[in-house]
Amino acid sequence: MAGLVGVAFAFLFGAVLVLMHGSLTTEMGADVLTAGGSRTRLGIATMLMPFAGIAFLWFIAVVRDGMGRAEDRFYSTVFLGSGLVFLAIMFVAMALAAGLIVASQHGESPLPVGVTHFGAGVAVAASKTYALRMGAVFMISLATIWRKTDLMPRWLVLVTYVSALALLAISDLSAWITLAFPVWVLVVSVVILLRPGRTGAPAVVPADG
Repeated sequence: MAGLVGVAFAFLFGAVLVLMHGSLTTEMGADVLTAGGSRTRLGIATMLMPFAGIAFLWFIAVVRDGMGRAEDRFYSTVFLGSGLVFLAIMFVAMALAAGLIVASQHGESPLPVGVTHFGAGVAVAASKTYALRMGAVFMISLATIWRKTDLMPRWLVLVTYVSALALLAISDLSAWITLAFPVWVLVVSVVILLRPGRTGAPAVVPADG
């Protein structure tokens, strides 16, 4: 189940990032949201994000349940907290994008340049500067749990650390770097699907007698 919901999240969130960052930039003109293509793409992104969030919550829950008795309370707290903060920030970013769409449809057209630049700047910064860095913390904490418990292969732990450090260091340089997060979730999900019954903690065998 974790693998299936992870795949769903990876594709939905990847689509959200592509549509959002392809429509909103800090250099966009005042009339960008009056163009049917940009406004339509951004509208689709705002509709997809709630479903991506639902899939991510299930992904967190099932992955955590799979840890079983091997769960480390310290790293699990960071893992859970960073995942929820990531999701909350993304919801705020997409709600702001939805507000820009409504304002462009029912308010002054085109919107004042200051309004569009403010809205785009906050939404883009919230998604790629703050949310995805929380996603990187989510990745690091989960990789650390895997390293300590051997619940996942070592190569995946290494890939997770490298991808998370890349998000922490250079996510501001390009909006497309942020796609590393849904791609990572997709890889994890495929590994889970190909290794059924092996992501949980080892069973405790009672002693004889």
